[in-house]
Amino acid sequence: MQYTKLIRNVFLAASTAALFAVGGCARLSTVDSDALWKIVGGQCVPNARDTGKPAPCTTVDLQNRFAVLKDISGRAQYLLIPTDRVPGIESPQILYAGSPEYWVGAWNAGRHVNARIDMQLAANQLGLEINSSTQRSQNQLHIHVDCMRTDITDALAAHRADPPGVWSWITLDGKRYRVTRVTSLQERDNPFRVVARDLVPEQTMGAQTILVTGAGPDADRYGWLIVNSGRDVEGGTGTAEGLLDHACGVARVR
Repeated sequence: MQYTKLIRNVFLAASTAALFAVGGCARLSTVDSDALWKIVGGQCVPNARDTGKPAPCTTVDLQNRFAVLKDISGRAQYLLIPTDRVPGIESPQILYAGSPEYWVGAWNAGRHVNARIDMQLAANQLGLEINSSTQRSQNQLHIHVDCMRTDITDALAAHRADPPGVWSWITLDGKRYRVTRVTSLQERDNPFRVVARDLVPEQTMGAQTILVTGAGPDADRYGWLIVNSGRDVEGGTGTAEGLLDHACGVARVR
């Protein structure tokens, strides 16, 4: 009986992975909102631990507790996904001291985007994004890693030298966002913590969307911009994914 159950579970996991490869993250919700977790927790982690090969993920970092998976819904889009069960941006454990620095891992995963397009993106051409709890397809935290839209990079250029920690308001694609510059993506400057610290009492983390990109072409020099909006902001939005360019058009402008 246990053997039969094991075979059935392996078959279901393999089927889920195949659906992901065909349809990408955007279509997973029509199949199973836990599909990403089943891929990472059911396949990538055991494969990395037992064989040293993280397939179907690109990488699995057991020490830092995240995996990186190619999303076929974009030319060079990757997803950073925790190897722990973390539903999403509303999860309180992402704010705890000592919690994994997912944004650092996501930023470093930009090297996979570079490899896909055979081009070294400038820091302000790379974007990281997470959706609000009501505007995502999966109930496992995942950070999108992809190219930035060039017009959004241009619109954010005015904030390249903003004083760190000061929020400014900006309109992008007709939606209200606030933007602040940080010099790190970890500890106090972890984007989850930065956004959570400055929410008013009526706001919740679950309603927020966060975009991170380089403040300038060199993150070591300029730092990063945290761009935040929410469904609980007048004129705001719960998704900044549209500010990314899943076709990675910047790679064609060379």
